[in-house]
This record gives sequence, C-alpha cells and structure tokens, in this order.
Amino acid sequence: MGKLTPTHQTLPAIQAEEDVLARLKEFVQDKEAFSPNTWRQLMSVMRICHKWSAENGRSFLPMLPDDLRDYLNWLQENGRASSTIATHGSLISMLHRNAGLTPPNISPLVFRAVKKINRVAVVTGERTGQAVPFRLEDLLKLDALWSDSISLRHKRDLAFLHLAYSTLLRISELARLRVRDISRAPDGRIILNVSYTKTIVQTGGLIKSLSSQSSRRLSEWLSASGMSPEPDAFLFCPVHRSGSATLSITRPLSTPAIEFIFTQAWRTIGTAETITPNKGRYMTWTGHSARVGAAQDMAGRGYAVAQIMQEGTWKKPETLMRYIRNLQAHEGAMTDLMEKSLINQKNNN
Repeated sequence: MGKLTPTHQTLPAIQAEEDVLARLKEFVQDKEAFSPNTWRQLMSVMRICHKWSAENGRSFLPMLPDDLRDYLNWLQENGRASSTIATHGSLISMLHRNAGLTPPNISPLVFRAVKKINRVAVVTGERTGQAVPFRLEDLLKLDALWSDSISLRHKRDLAFLHLAYSTLLRISELARLRVRDISRAPDGRIILNVSYTKTIVQTGGLIKSLSSQSSRRLSEWLSASGMSPEPDAFLFCPVHRSGSATLSITRPLSTPAIEFIFTQAWRTIGTAETITPNKGRYMTWTGHSARVGAAQDMAGRGYAVAQIMQEGTWKKPETLMRYIRNLQAHEGAMTDLMEKSLINQKNNN
C-alpha cells in the first residue's frame, strides 16, 4: 500500500497539468480574439520571461509572485522603460488567466514592486517616448515636391502620407486597406470604409472621408499603379526597382517598408536641427509621426479633445494628452491668469 501512495499523490498534479495544457491549447486556437500586435507582444514576452526563468532556476508557469517581482526588477536593471515593464506584467497576467491559473500580479509583493519601479523611473527622469510629429506643413512641402514626379514610388509614398495624416490611422490599419474599401462622395472625394481599428472592433467599422487634395493623390496612385480594377488588392504595395507596382491580395505592405516611406520623407525635407533622441530613438519621422502630428495640429487649431479622440479612435483622454502636452503647456489656466494680470497692470500704469 505504501508503494502506491506516491502514485496517488501525483495524480492530482498530473490532472492539473493536463487541464492547464488544455486551456492553453484553447487559448492558442482563439488567438484571433486578439490583435496581431498583442499576440506578437505576448510571444515576445513569453520568450524573454521563459529564458530568464530557465537561467535563474525560477518557475515560468505558474509564476510565483516573488519570481515575477524579481523578473520585473531585472527588466528595469537592464534598461527597460516602465511602460515596457508594465506591458510584461499585463501579458504575464493574461497568460495565467487564460491558462486557468492565478495571476501572480494580484500579490501585494508584485504591487509594491511595480510601484517602486514607477517611482524610480519618475525620480530618475524617465520620459515617455514620442514620435517626431509629421505636421500639415510637412505634408504640403512634400506634396509640392512629389506631386508632379513621374516616379511611381513618389506617387505611392505621397498618397500614403496623405492618408496617414488625414485619417490618423495606425500604420497597421492603413496597410490593411484594400481597393474595395474605397467609395466616392457626390463631389468626387474619396470615402474609406475601415473595417476595424485597434480600439474599434465592431460590425460596420469606421468611415473616413478624405479632402479633395488627398483624394486626388490617392486616385493618381491607383491609376498609375494599375490597381483600380483590382478590388481585393491592398491599397499600398511594393514598387519594384523597375518602376512597376507589385499588386498583392494576400500580404499587406510590411512595417519596415512603411517606416521607410517616412524615412525617405525625412531625407527629402527633414529639419536640419539635431533632435535629441528619446530612449535611443525618435530622431526622425517614424510610423507614428503622422498620427502625432495630426493630433497636434488639431489641438493647435482649437479643436476639442473629444473631436480629436474621435478622429484618432482614442479611448482614453490621457493617451491623447501625451501627444499634445507640449502644445498645451503654455495654455494652462495659471499662465492665462498671470498673463492677463500683467496686461491689466500695464494698462493701469
């Protein structure tokens, strides 16, 4: 009887492990419930965390609170930003929940560790990174230089930048647009039917209208590339060195290719001023630059926060405020009070 006892003791553990594996299998099968970017981030965090756990003799799944605390502290010691560390914590919690396990994040031990990490980041002067804004004046400069170009690449890049600025869509959302998503208003302007965004996933999607100038640039690209009769083709595709468009219905333009559009635009009209890098990057325009620049232009022209949030499909005001904080810093209530007081004082004297 004594010989059977260890076997009986291991049965619950084996059953528990099988339950976790079954839930993880279901999780993977339902990965379409999450955005591709979220899934990529989860895979990256799992690789990093599993490697750390193996090298340090820690448990990966389930992860104990003190192991997660040490892992998050290790991330900070190795130069990871507090926002990145928060993402790691959230995704580890998501993995545990979907595996039917108790997330280690609920422990006060982890709560205090995260609080300490955030406090250290603030005290040591960590700044939230922000893309260099691509403003309306930049778009108009490029339009003047590229609109008459015979280069098919220039036509594509100009049309893309017009859409990126005009719609405030994220580059992954722009890359997914197809020819069939285009319709025309009575005056000829283009209307885009965006099936979904990062924050809007619902039947009916989102409608974006383009200005007459942006509509013209997109129409010129579609005509020159020959994709107008191809409803299933992605709006933006690679341009071969021979000068012909490589139409695609299966694979959208890659993120590096889109980033290169912004790089080429910067090389064409980018400022000569040296930009101080933030976290080792953000020295030129990047994929997020048009979204940031458009939000800042709208704020600078007095549009309400609610209007800007609607255009950029932001759900949280604080996310938008990070983009426009520098613009509105000089418009605070106390600044206004002091300036008006000085004016009144001068008038009275």
